[in-house]
Amino acid sequence: MTDTIRAPGRVKEVTSLSNPIIKDIRLLEKKRHRDETGTFLAEGMKLVIDAIENGWTIRTLIYAKAGRGQENVEKLATRCLAQGADVLIVSEKVLGAIARRDNPQMVMGVFEQRWTAPTAIRPVENDVWVALDRVRDPGNLGTIIRTADAVGAKGVILVGQTTDPFATETVRATMGSIFAVPLAKMSEADFINFTGKWPGMIAGTHLNGAVDYRKPDYREKPVLLLMGNEQAGLTDALAAACTVLIKIPQAGRADSLNLAIATGVSLFEIRRHALTFEGEVS
Repeated sequence: MTDTIRAPGRVKEVTSLSNPIIKDIRLLEKKRHRDETGTFLAEGMKLVIDAIENGWTIRTLIYAKAGRGQENVEKLATRCLAQGADVLIVSEKVLGAIARRDNPQMVMGVFEQRWTAPTAIRPVENDVWVALDRVRDPGNLGTIIRTADAVGAKGVILVGQTTDPFATETVRATMGSIFAVPLAKMSEADFINFTGKWPGMIAGTHLNGAVDYRKPDYREKPVLLLMGNEQAGLTDALAAACTVLIKIPQAGRADSLNLAIATGVSLFEIRRHALTFEGEVS
C-alpha cells in the first residue's frame, strides 16, 4: 500500500455559526454523521499532537483567534497544512459551539477514524487484548482504553452494540490513548468464532466465576480479557467461550465494581509480571 499524497490545505477565517463547514463539524456530535463521514473530533493541543505523531490523518485543524502568534499553535497549523488538512481560525463563539461547552480548549482537530481488522489481530507470547461486551458508558470505554494503554495491552475489541469510541466524551476520557491503542469491532457471533482460534487464555469476569482473579498464571501465552456489559454482565454464550471465569473478591457492602475499575484491576494483575519500575527486573 502506498501513501496517498495530499495537496496542501487551505487557511480560512470563520466567525459565523451558519458557515456550512462549521455546521458539518458540529454534526460530528451525532454518531450517524461520524459513521457517514468516517471522522471524529478531538479537542485539545495534546490530543491533536498525539494523533498526528501516531500517524492519524487530520482533515481539519480548528483553533481560536487568540492562538494567532503563538509559536506552538502556528507550528501545528503549518504541519497540518503540509499534510493536506484545512486550517480554520475561528471566533470564541464558534469554538464554544463546536465543543458544546464553556471554556473550550483553544485547538481542535477533525480526524479520520481508524479500525483494526479482526484478521490483523495475531497475538503472540504474552500479548494482552481486552474485549468489551456491549459497553454502554462513554466514560467507561474511554477510561478502559486509557488503562489498556497504561498496562501495555495490544488493543481493545468491541463486541456487539457498544457506545462509540469516537464520541467526543469517549475521546476526551482516553486522554490521548485512543491514538495509541488499536480498536476492533465484531458481532457476538463473529467474536465467538474469533475466540475459537485464540492461542492462549480467555479470561472472563463473571459473578459466578469460581476462580480468584489472582490465581491463574497469565504469563507466556496470550491473554484475552473479556468484560461484560455494565448492567447484565456477560451473555451465557460469551461466558461459555471463556477458558476461565474469574472474579474479584470484595469485602464491603457493594455487590459489584464499576466496569472501568474492574477492568483496570484485572489488567494490572494480568500484566503484573511485565510491569516494573525502571531498573527493576520482572
